[in-house]
Amino acid sequence: MKRLIAVLLWLTASVPAWAAGPVHLVFGTDWLAEAEHGGFYEALALGLYKAHGLDIEIKMGGPQTNGSSAVANGQVDFQLSSGSFAALALAEQKIPVVAVAAFFQKDPQVLMSHPGEGIDTMEQMRGHPMLLSPGAHVQLWEYLKRRFGFVDTQYRPYNFALAPFILDKKSVLLGFISSEPYLIEKEGGFKPVVNLLGDNGFANYSDVILVQAKMVREHPELVQAFVDATAEGWYHYMYGDPAPGNALIRRANPDMAQDVLDNAIKVMREHGIVDSGDSLTRGIGAMSAERWAEFLRTMTEAGVYHPGIDPAKAYTLQFVNKRVGMELRPK
Repeated sequence: MKRLIAVLLWLTASVPAWAAGPVHLVFGTDWLAEAEHGGFYEALALGLYKAHGLDIEIKMGGPQTNGSSAVANGQVDFQLSSGSFAALALAEQKIPVVAVAAFFQKDPQVLMSHPGEGIDTMEQMRGHPMLLSPGAHVQLWEYLKRRFGFVDTQYRPYNFALAPFILDKKSVLLGFISSEPYLIEKEGGFKPVVNLLGDNGFANYSDVILVQAKMVREHPELVQAFVDATAEGWYHYMYGDPAPGNALIRRANPDMAQDVLDNAIKVMREHGIVDSGDSLTRGIGAMSAERWAEFLRTMTEAGVYHPGIDPAKAYTLQFVNKRVGMELRPK
């Protein structure tokens, strides 16, 4: 009898946590539902999370979202961060949260200017009024100043209204390649000149997933399941039929127009936002120690971080670079 009980206990301990049903976990996004979140909603719509043993609840973000605080305080299990900044800032503060995947290989931010005004390159933008969101002013501005010679007198606040940029032909606007250029063309009647930061030496990862270090230690199988299912979701969204994910996006955010979603997917494909660089050989979500170190060095030189941060405290490569879902990419 004792031997039978011992065997039963061993078998119980060997069964995955989701054997009794999918594990409920909360994933927080960094903004209102949009195409930049497409792979997550696609994975939910297609049942990919459930196929990996997870019951994922997506908690939509917005203007007041503080993702770093949400994941650090356990309000969400996974948190989407728009870049590498948050993970390194948490490491600097010795808060045990790490990045486990980066679903955008290129930062989608762009600097835009009016055509025909002689403001076509980063260097030509010096001295011109530059509209940036509050978040970009805090995190990105110091880098832009050091890298391209911009100065503080150029800065203007961008409150997500396009009219000030459209009306001022000498101004420059920081936005996202997947949204603002298309909206400017619709509202302003012209195509802006676009410079993608990811193609101009900015090594920032984007669509980064933050997780408490404790969860990585104690439940790595759940983290792996989330990363794998999400990678598959992004392959389906970028190369398959994005309609299921888009339906959930528009349900969560009714103000999101279908044409904006369609354009964003097209632009993300054209510019390799999701799938380029390392992801072409390692799979969507790929990261490298070299790139994290390069980004930290650049930001430290720009004065964003204090010297002495160990970049290895900000991320782990345990769950990525495994080529998961690559068979879904068209040949």
